[in-house]
Amino acid sequence: MLKIRLVATLILIVGILVGSFVYNSETKEGARFPFKFGLDLSGGTHLIYRADTSSIDPLEVKTAMGALRDVIERRVNLFGVAEPIVQVEQGGRFAGVIEERLIVELPGVTDVAEAVALIGQTPLLEFKLLLSGDPTGEQSAIYIDTGLTGSLVRRAQLEFGSGGGGLANEPVVILSFNKEGSDLFKQLTTDNVGGILGIFLDGEVISAPVIREPIAGGTATISGGFTPDEARLLVRDLNFGALPLPIELISTQTIGASIGEVALQRGVTAGMYGLLFVALFLLLWYRLPGLVAVVALGIYIAIMLSIFKIIPVTLTAAGIAGFILTIGMAVDANILIFERMKEELKIGKDTQEAVKDGFARAWLAIRDGNISSIITAIILFWFGTSLVKGFALVFGIGIIASMLTAITVTRTFLYALGKYENKGFVKALFGRGFSK
Repeated sequence: MLKIRLVATLILIVGILVGSFVYNSETKEGARFPFKFGLDLSGGTHLIYRADTSSIDPLEVKTAMGALRDVIERRVNLFGVAEPIVQVEQGGRFAGVIEERLIVELPGVTDVAEAVALIGQTPLLEFKLLLSGDPTGEQSAIYIDTGLTGSLVRRAQLEFGSGGGGLANEPVVILSFNKEGSDLFKQLTTDNVGGILGIFLDGEVISAPVIREPIAGGTATISGGFTPDEARLLVRDLNFGALPLPIELISTQTIGASIGEVALQRGVTAGMYGLLFVALFLLLWYRLPGLVAVVALGIYIAIMLSIFKIIPVTLTAAGIAGFILTIGMAVDANILIFERMKEELKIGKDTQEAVKDGFARAWLAIRDGNISSIITAIILFWFGTSLVKGFALVFGIGIIASMLTAITVTRTFLYALGKYENKGFVKALFGRGFSK
């Protein structure tokens, strides 16, 4: 009775999982846990930017690129883009140095102009000291970097007051620096009293005030003759994250939704054929235990689809390939168990003893094989690009889920079949291949 209850409980759990899956798949609008598809399946835009790292210390390139990625990711998420992928990578050599690139993938956005607008031209704000020349532009002016940039701005706000042009209601931007920026700004104004501090926005001088005294408190005022709308835009961009490095768009690629739909349909079709052939092999070769393995495989698939929805996992073509691969690998533990069971049945044990000893003898091989696969998935995820990571994530989750399914579901169903002597009809049901 206990075994039957365990089986009934498993069937109930599977029913709930499958019911949730079907219900949430009926409509995209009403789905509580919808599937999330990557750029290659849902369509979208792939953008590649080149980052200019020539002005920073080579030892700080990695940190600066990480900050650049975080800033762009925040800006993209502000516009509600589902599951954007923002990552950095190194390209070939450009002008004698290794090229640092920023990769942005926006699923569901197929208009390149819209995609570029979503990212926006986040202002590159810099403070530079005038070394020589006339800041008014009548003569060539030479400025030197100070290290004070918009990346050190903690907060920006818009105020209306008397700016450099003397207008009573001129919009000005008040900057509040973080601790590092405050200390640097105080040091700059202390060491360069009487000098000119140029304020650059995207490489253009917008203000060049004279440093009349040391400025403590970590605040600075920018008055560049802005219109109210320009000032609000600047405040918004600075608050949402100023770029720590200048970037240049060097490549765009658009994947149409129809192309993604075809790839998705073919992936699902491949999965169905793979499941069918695996199920036929199990049924024809292992008979009753094979039927148990097919049921366990169905439970495994329901669990995996539920995990994809609940986490959620962003499915790509590579991820679907990993899932299809795990369908075949999900039965390898069952095959090891069944082969060990055959050996136990041959020496005269009944079905329950054969199941118990078969699991015990197969466990070490199952454990070691799955651990090695999990280690491979971790390495691929850690060192791979986004395409490889999608495959590795689904592959790793599938290995863990299949191992748990074989250990719990298959064994529970086999125990629930009861205790029988290995002879006659029972021997035929538990036989293998073309012989008993």
